Amino acid sequence: MRVFISADIEGCAAITTWDEVHKGRAGYQEFREQMTAEVVAACEGARAAGATDILIKDGHESGCNLIVSRLPDYARIVRAWSGHPYVMMFGLDESFDAALFIGYHDAAGSDSNPLAHTMNERIARLSINGELASEFTVNAYTAALNRVAPVFLSGDRGICASAQRLVPGMRTAAVSEGFGRATMSVAPAKAVRMIREGVEDALKRGPSQISFTLPDHFEVEIEFSNASDAYRSSFYPGVEHPKPCTLRFVSNDYFEVLRAIRFITV
Repeated sequence: MRVFISADIEGCAAITTWDEVHKGRAGYQEFREQMTAEVVAACEGARAAGATDILIKDGHESGCNLIVSRLPDYARIVRAWSGHPYVMMFGLDESFDAALFIGYHDAAGSDSNPLAHTMNERIARLSINGELASEFTVNAYTAALNRVAPVFLSGDRGICASAQRLVPGMRTAAVSEGFGRATMSVAPAKAVRMIREGVEDALKRGPSQISFTLPDHFEVEIEFSNASDAYRSSFYPGVEHPKPCTLRFVSNDYFEVLRAIRFITV
């Protein structure tokens, strides 16, 4: 069984402020270690369930956050950014059996995590087919594009609920919850245990238990916080500019959606 892990940091246990997730700022080292511990726990759960190959994509900011010396010897890792439209899912292809999402956070426009955002802080809201979309939404559809089942997610309570609505039957581990600028979190050690046990259970139940397919048509709207950012990106081929801060892109081809999002949001 081949397993792909996409790892972020803002949904890891106890993380609350931006200073804890940006390299070089106070708190980053502590929560870089927590991100690593949660990813290692996912690897251990996957291995216990029979995974023979695990590929990890470090998906936060620089793409170079995980402490690689702590990763198990049966895992491989993709670091930094290739420029490919898969972004946080780069390295995934149809040879994988399951996708795991660790440290994920809720979407821009939601209130379940004080660090909620989508792609970057310039995006006020992203929707797909009229529904608020998170980074998980974009990446789960990428998994579906490759016929890979999204089977497990850990993160804040909001993104866990959203993931279960989008992918019925998906296993999640809610390790924190936001209240304004505050969070309430399980202890980091408990989060690690929840992830290890949750991943093992999800994979033992089998990716075949997840039925998740791509829609036939995609209408994407991206609302920027600043009208000048929307104007700059409005020249991407096929993009409509219906409002000062809003862009719209329509396609039946999800790879074209990914390509548009990749170039519009940079």
